[in-house]
Amino acid sequence: MQAGVALACVVPIYGGVLGIVGGAGMMGHGGDVTLDSHIRYLSGLLLGLGLGFASTIPAIEKATSLFTVLSAIVVIGGLSRAYGVVVNGWPAGAMVFALAMELGVVPFLLLWQRHVAGRSG
Repeated sequence: MQAGVALACVVPIYGGVLGIVGGAGMMGHGGDVTLDSHIRYLSGLLLGLGLGFASTIPAIEKATSLFTVLSAIVVIGGLSRAYGVVVNGWPAGAMVFALAMELGVVPFLLLWQRHVAGRSG
């Protein structure tokens, strides 16, 4: 469980740092200062989510409340991204991967964390 969460944390931590450093320019929209600001802010949130999940690793069986809140935030983001798919169509590959993480991997990890927490009593 801990290794799985650590591996999954690489995605938001790496993505968050890339977005903070690269801003809108990393997606070819470098001239839009407002979009750049928004991407850097959301990337900071993404980094924070990754670090938040990482903080649960040492005592993951005791971190049900924090793990649940962080997971809910990620799933809400994924549902928002899925709404964008319905409205605008499928985004580029990296965003499809993110959607799979948000609506597949994170809910699975939440269920696994609850199972581990239940077994630790």
